[in-house]
Amino acid sequence: MKKLKGLILSASLLLAVLFLSGCELIVFDSAGPMAQIITDVINWSLIWIGLIVVVVLALFIVFVWKYRARPDNEDYMPPQEEGNKVIEVIWTLIPIVIVVILLVPTVKSLYALEEVPAEYADQEPLVIHVTSADWKWIFSYPEENIETINYVTIPTERPVIFKLTSAGTMQSFWIPQLAGQKYTMANMETELPIVAEREGEYFGRNTSFNGEGYQEMEFSVEAVSQEDFDAWVEEVHAHAPELTEEEYYEKLQPSHLGRETYVGTHLQWINHAEHGGNANERILNPEAYRGHGYPGKIFHDPAEVPENENENGGGHSGH
Repeated sequence: MKKLKGLILSASLLLAVLFLSGCELIVFDSAGPMAQIITDVINWSLIWIGLIVVVVLALFIVFVWKYRARPDNEDYMPPQEEGNKVIEVIWTLIPIVIVVILLVPTVKSLYALEEVPAEYADQEPLVIHVTSADWKWIFSYPEENIETINYVTIPTERPVIFKLTSAGTMQSFWIPQLAGQKYTMANMETELPIVAEREGEYFGRNTSFNGEGYQEMEFSVEAVSQEDFDAWVEEVHAHAPELTEEEYYEKLQPSHLGRETYVGTHLQWINHAEHGGNANERILNPEAYRGHGYPGKIFHDPAEVPENENENGGGHSGH
């Protein structure tokens, strides 16, 4: 009983510390249908986990109390049990039922998260290419001809399709209040549909360790009305500088950057989801790629490639 009291006291103190410290789990503050699906699955799981914990603790307390050692049962010896098929079937079926109860909504949710919600399916989605690099997030708007770093502006009540890839190591893209996590991988593209149903600024980050700058690899999502989004696009084209190819490749080097905005996107030179993207007329510096995890210097003419670049399977054209 002393151990049980100690366990209950420890759990109570932990809950009190979390409450008094103002601990906020933003994953439960969903701001869109995709995040709400995830929240519902978490809540459903917590209900069953809580039920299991309550039942197990109740049985534990009952058995500890009922079968405790007492002066009047010092010589008690329980009868020998050869087995009970009914009980064995029950304790085999109970875990199977629990797994099914948790598995069915989880699988349904995984499929639902890959599609634009039905109530928004008739709208034209905003397509944004997301490129992760050490240690920054690059957002490209191909239709709007805009590129931002470490922040992304989206309209509310409109589906957004994020096309995810990486310019180097594998990372994980996560906006807790809007969607679940999805990996970004070089030479590959994954899609993440989201809808923000209320205006606000939402926190996003990388959740896959990728070196010393991992902790600060964060970004913000600014959800605004469609009118404000259109005004933001016009303002960017009126005041933001033009993105240059040389500047873009410089930014891919491992570094921390602030919030930046440009007219133009790197997609006009390279798409990291397509084995080097538009590299049919370019040769990547393989030593830079192996050493830094990004495509290094770009040679537009094969004749410009230094001789040592062609050694040991060096210079090669993109695919």
